[in-house]
Amino acid sequence: MQIFDTMRRKKVTLIPIKENEVRMYLCGPTVYDYGHLGHGRSAIVFDLLRRYLLSRGYRVDFVRNWTDIDDKTIDRAAQEGISVKELAEKFINIYREDFRKLNILEPDFEPKPTEHIGEIIDLIRQLFDRGHAYLLDDGVYYDISTFDEYGRLSGQPLEELRSGARVEVSEGKRNPGDFVLWKFEKPGEPSWESPWGKGRPGWHIECSAMCIKYLGGEFDLHCGGQDLIFPHHEDEIAQAAGAGYRFARYWMHNGFLNIEGEKMSKSLKNFFTLREIFDTFSPLTVRFFLVSTHYRAPLAFSEETLKQSEAALGRFNDFILRVKEVVETAKQSTEDANVSLLIQKAEKGFEEGLEDDLNVSRSLAALSDLLRDVNILIEKGKLSAMDAEKVLSFMKKVDQVLGVFTFEKEMLPDEIERRIEQRNSARDRKDFQTADRIRNELQELGIVLEDTKEGTRWKRMR
Repeated sequence: MQIFDTMRRKKVTLIPIKENEVRMYLCGPTVYDYGHLGHGRSAIVFDLLRRYLLSRGYRVDFVRNWTDIDDKTIDRAAQEGISVKELAEKFINIYREDFRKLNILEPDFEPKPTEHIGEIIDLIRQLFDRGHAYLLDDGVYYDISTFDEYGRLSGQPLEELRSGARVEVSEGKRNPGDFVLWKFEKPGEPSWESPWGKGRPGWHIECSAMCIKYLGGEFDLHCGGQDLIFPHHEDEIAQAAGAGYRFARYWMHNGFLNIEGEKMSKSLKNFFTLREIFDTFSPLTVRFFLVSTHYRAPLAFSEETLKQSEAALGRFNDFILRVKEVVETAKQSTEDANVSLLIQKAEKGFEEGLEDDLNVSRSLAALSDLLRDVNILIEKGKLSAMDAEKVLSFMKKVDQVLGVFTFEKEMLPDEIERRIEQRNSARDRKDFQTADRIRNELQELGIVLEDTKEGTRWKRMR
């Protein structure tokens, strides 16, 4: 499998450290507010990668953290008049619910910094021992001049990288880019004992310590949003390497979500929460929207692009239900070798797309070709029940990776079902005036009817 490695700035072959085993770390959200679409994109992109690796027979150890102690969590908790722990647990539960709706697999481990203070202190101690850490009045800092490879991941001059980054202000720092490892206690803030004084961990040290704890000093893949390349991931590398660990072999980053040409972010106040979008679009439509564009490309968000995704997903779901109807009603039972060939071609194209740095557009194109060819067979009455079952089995296999399709028809309220039956009866009697009137009434309720050779099918409009 080819992936784009941020460190090497090119596509490389993913070669796990241990055969048939991939260890992955995804930087999770800071839990002080509702998740927005950008959080959803990162979680879904690397859920797709994880699912694909699992489908290829790999064991995948997947870690995604919650940042539950940070300036933002402290400030928000103070605003709400609750403890930082209460605030974090509130939003962790909200994120979990949203991620479940998006059909994101639960991680194998989901550590929190507040539960790994011992590991964090131990890593800082190692950095002191190796001459990378120093003490100031407000905390412990990392001296970036002691790490020759600092800036290698981001590959840009430090002066450019500082723009927009979380750079701590302290007059005594040896270098402007030095970052905090341990912040000394301030009134009203959570704090823990340490060899250097009571305080709390800095943002970057948290992930380094938890990576090492759950995946070891060298692991396969570190993932996250493009905005984390600097300073967060750059600093993670400096900390881990400074303590003598080889750390991540590969680095992958997803691109930004844009609204009117600007990155979606809470700081710009141009973001939509996942829950706001779920009020209008189904979570699986949102997942399909986020997964169907290449993960490294900027993704333009608008209501229109979501509608397009909704329509595209609807075509796949309609196809699946149509194939299911053939399984249940087709009179033919003989197999057609051409159908097996169509499935093999689609499977090959689907996998080749994902093997090429998660080129999902190519994978979906292969599925669309299958949809077109099988629909032609259905129209001609040439798809047998046995072949339809093969197609359905393949689509289920594909969905173990994509996680977007619907295989069970939604149940309508009894009154709607009764009106559909009345309309079909009127149509059978050739009372087309009554049939059209009921059809129009149902359409006003968001139910669209489609008459096919297999009978009348319906789908729900938004």
